[in-house]
Formats: sequence, structure tokens, C-alpha cells
Amino acid sequence: MGGGRYDVAIVGAGVVGCSVARELARYRLKVVVLEKESDVAEGASGANSGVLHSGFKEPKMSKKALYCVEGNRRFREEIAEELEVPFKPIGTYTVGETEKDREKLEKLLEAGTAAGAEGLRIIEEDELKKAEPHVRGKVALLAPTGAIIDPHEYVIALAENAAVNGVDFDFNTEVADVEEREGGYVVKTACGDYHAKYVVNSAGVYADKLAAMVGYNKHKVNPCRGEYFILDKKVGGLIRGMIYPMPPEKTGGIGVHLTPTIAGNILIGPSAEYIACKDDVASTAGRMKELYEGAVALVPEIEYKDIIHEYSGLRSKIIEPGSANKGDFVVEDEPEGFIQLLGIESPGLTAAPVLAEKVREIIQGHEKLEENPDFNPRRKARARFSELSKEEKRKLIREDPDYGVIVCRCEEVTKREIRDALENPLGVRTLKGLRIRTRAGMGRCQGGFCLPRILQIIDEIYGQGVEATLKGAESRICDVRMR
Repeated sequence: MGGGRYDVAIVGAGVVGCSVARELARYRLKVVVLEKESDVAEGASGANSGVLHSGFKEPKMSKKALYCVEGNRRFREEIAEELEVPFKPIGTYTVGETEKDREKLEKLLEAGTAAGAEGLRIIEEDELKKAEPHVRGKVALLAPTGAIIDPHEYVIALAENAAVNGVDFDFNTEVADVEEREGGYVVKTACGDYHAKYVVNSAGVYADKLAAMVGYNKHKVNPCRGEYFILDKKVGGLIRGMIYPMPPEKTGGIGVHLTPTIAGNILIGPSAEYIACKDDVASTAGRMKELYEGAVALVPEIEYKDIIHEYSGLRSKIIEPGSANKGDFVVEDEPEGFIQLLGIESPGLTAAPVLAEKVREIIQGHEKLEENPDFNPRRKARARFSELSKEEKRKLIREDPDYGVIVCRCEEVTKREIRDALENPLGVRTLKGLRIRTRAGMGRCQGGFCLPRILQIIDEIYGQGVEATLKGAESRICDVRMR
């Protein structure tokens, strides 16, 4: 059973919730993160494009624009090095065809420059073709600070660093109700009651539901489903940077775009479809067709046979369907001590460090915070065997023969890497948890080769009676006794 007394209870273990946890770990505070799923980044934080945005596509001088620009800078200059999270500053190309498109690009340039985005400039067709020979377009806005990251690795790094600095993470812990009490709040869950002076609402698409528990009903959060295709690595060379179309005028989104991944694939998406259900992440035939057509309009050489997987995620929109208004982040201390973070959609991944700072500032407005002298901002990343030189690989195999046992052929993941991932600081031992920590099962065969080998390793380590689950108790696959 969980429960207990804390200074701060954070609801939601996405990129913003984990950024808040890490920020508050810098101070002498007892902090807990409550997450209804079995791991971090189970919502929008793990189902997005993995982009560090530059801040030029957001409403001029909005929180989204300003926090995005500052979050981009802070990640590139501080966080990536502290947490050893790889990123690639490959730049963003927003591509147009007509003079009307050029006028719109000029407005984006103006908005981004006002927010402080660095290096924005309009480029002509000849320069675009030199940089991106496979892309169709006459003119483009280049944003050189646009970068790609692995969003799962980023959130895991934030959470692991927070955990080793004293933050508790309670998974499979869904909030049933919140009661205001003298001196704070009681957060009620099936696992126990959590008493906290402050509560941070970082619950994504469920943030309005949590807010309503304390009488805050200013905003309705509308789930907007974004679907994606993943292309095989063999066609990863079709683009070098991120390729965006002209932003659609009525969806409040940024349109179907093409994004390279850290691992070498290309993402197509997302679509934008308002839906009624807050957990419907289905992939649908109609939207998949829309994605493919949008991708081919930008890069005609993309072929359907190169698609290896699809997925979808839900954005938290506080604007209504059909609105041209993009909305803005909601950051409010209402009721007092209950910090509301609503409408945290794109560019929330980029803006997360600044949103965390804003939460800390709200708490500091209520009381003086004492710094934690033992806080360590650094986290050592696990080396990926597939990215090492031959000599480095041979050295590791000599030290531990399990590095010489390939479990996932598509992504070249070793038995030792599976073992290390099972012993992660957050205590997550689901198959999806292994997948996002090692990339085992993310290649072209999508786990056809490695799944039985992973189950066997789990059996070897934990023995008879351990159950293999995809995401937790409700997604049991089998008992992993292999003999």
C-alpha cells in the first residue's frame, strides 16, 4: 500500500510532471509523483514527434512561444549534458509553394524572432534543394535550433535523476478524489491516502477531471488524437532535417510533418482529430491514408511498403474543435496550493523545464525553500551497445559475456542491456518498459525474434511465478516459466 505525508504531490509522470519532480528535488522537500499507469511517459510524453521546437509556430509572445524558446536553450546548454540525453540539432524546414505561403512564413519569422528564437531565416528553392534534395517546395523558413530527441529517454532520465535525489514514484496509483484540509490536501487513491501541502496537477488529458475535484472548472480539456507512421531505417536518408508543411488554419495544429528520429527512422504525422474518449489511441484507416498522402506531398519518394509500425497519442487541448486559436498554457495556483497545469500540449516537451520553474516559483511565493545540499543534477546514461566501436564492443564482451549475446537482432540489443534495464532505478519491469529503455522490439520485425528471448531472461533472473506484462497487472501476457 502507498500513501503517506508529503510536502508536494505531483499527479502525472509525463515530461512536465517529471521535470517538476527534478526541479523540486533541488530543495529540502518531500515529494511524491503519482501515476495511474505502470511507468513514466505513458501518455502524450511518450507518443509524440520527439522534437525540441524553436518557438516560431506559437502565438506571438504567448507562454507557449516564450517558454518554448527558453526550454530549447536550457535543454541544449544544460540539461542534455547533465542527464546525458542525446539530441541532434538538425533544424526545421517549414516548406511553402506560393507567394501567399511566403507571406505566412514571414509572419512566422516575425513571431519567432519576437519570442527570441535564434537564427530564423527564409531560404529559397536552390538552398532548400541543396539541404533537402528529396523535398518538394519553393521557399522555406529555416529554424536551426530545432532538434530531435528520444522523448522516452528524456522523461526516464528526468525521473531517474529525481528518484536518486529522493523523490518517490508510485505507479499504478490513480487519483480517486481530492479533499481540501487545513494545511493542504488529501489525495485519495486505492493504494492509500496522500497528505500534501501542495498538489501539482500535471495529469494531461485528465487534468480537467482532477481540477474539478477541488472545484476548478475554468477549462475543459479536449483529447485530440494524433496518429503516426514509422518508416524503416533503410529510407532514413530521404530527409536530413525536420520537414513541415504550411500550418493548417483551422485545426490548431501544425500539420502532418516528417521527423527523423534519434534511432534513424522517419516519423510521419501527426494527424489531428478531436475525439470523445480520453484513452482512445487507436490507429484508423482514414487518418493513416491522410498521413501517407501528406507525406508524399512533401517527399514524393516515400513508399507505403517502407512503413513498419504505427502509433497514436492524445494532445490536451483547451480550445474547441475548428478553432483557429491555438490556446496557451494554463499555469495557475487555484485553489491556493493546488497548482493547475492545463492545456500542456505541444510544445510542452520543449517547454517542460520552464513550466517546472514556474511551479517552483509558485511554491516559493508561499514559503521560503531551503536548498538541498546533496542534490546531484547528473545522471549517467547506459551506453547502447549498437552505437559503440568494434573495439569498445570487444572490451565489454571480455568483461561480461552477456554483451556478446544478441537478444534483438533488428536493434542489436544485448542480454546485458536487457538485464540492466530490468534493474532500473524506478523499478519498472514491464515489457514496454524494457522496449523504451533498450529499443528491443522496435525494429522491423517488431519483437518477433526477441520477445521469447526476453521472457527467458526474465525467467532466469526472477524465477518461477513471475508474470510478464506489457504495461502492468491488467496486461498480463503469460507466466514466464519457459521450461
